[in-house]
Amino acid sequence: MQLHSPAKINLYLYVTGKRPDGYHNLCTLMCPVTLFDTIDLEIGTGKAGVRCAAPNVPEDDTNLAWQAATAFFEGRQRLTGHPSESIRITIHKQIPVGAGLGGGSSNAATILLGLNRWFGNLFSKDDLNRMGRPIGADVPFFILQRPALATGVGDKLQPVDQLVPYPILLVYPGIHVSTVSVYKNLNLGLTKKAKGHRSFCFRERNAVRDLHNDLETVTTTRHPEITVVKESLLRHGALGALMTGSGSAVFGLFNHEVDAQRAFHSISQHTDWKLFLVEMIH
Repeated sequence: MQLHSPAKINLYLYVTGKRPDGYHNLCTLMCPVTLFDTIDLEIGTGKAGVRCAAPNVPEDDTNLAWQAATAFFEGRQRLTGHPSESIRITIHKQIPVGAGLGGGSSNAATILLGLNRWFGNLFSKDDLNRMGRPIGADVPFFILQRPALATGVGDKLQPVDQLVPYPILLVYPGIHVSTVSVYKNLNLGLTKKAKGHRSFCFRERNAVRDLHNDLETVTTTRHPEITVVKESLLRHGALGALMTGSGSAVFGLFNHEVDAQRAFHSISQHTDWKLFLVEMIH
């Protein structure tokens, strides 16, 4: 079975407070985009394990896709009494690692959804969310498979529709960023608090004024090249540009696809950054 696992961008991200458990509360508008990892899934062949040729992706039980498969089979055994089956997961990475694009969480969600289909939809999406939430805060978002306003640690979701379908140019400058380190160095006193649920912001053409990421200052202080990426996107016609998640990937929103394509060709000729022309998934 072959599965496709999408990336995400954060159209805005506000950190609204720190929790007693050490995590942070967020208010963020997330949107899946058409940049995919491909996952080959072999079930019941006697072969087991997880493989990925990309650097910085573990091939042991710390891999989030493997954890998702384990959680699914444990849930299936509790429900039906059937023991786990051998499973082999091969991940072909296109989503850069350590870029704020949610690749690991997306892989986990895709495994849960794929296994659930394979075994006749044993579980509801709420059931899958309960399996996925301990694996990663973004896993429920990727199970939802559509734009959403996320609050709490990012796991409380309100689906959002009718977003303006901006063409997007996504740029990865080749910098691996530790999400844990970014949050550890965040000064909450300097962040702007979100004013209520702002899910309507990106339903209008002038929505780029609402692009915001509280984590950007932390990451750009350590990696000034991210600011260079933003400036390059704006100089090449982006209506707005923003770092996604904890970085280091940056996206630019464009008026028309031809503008995004023109920027892609121009920027790619003068840098060694990885560039991806993508669309929002609604």
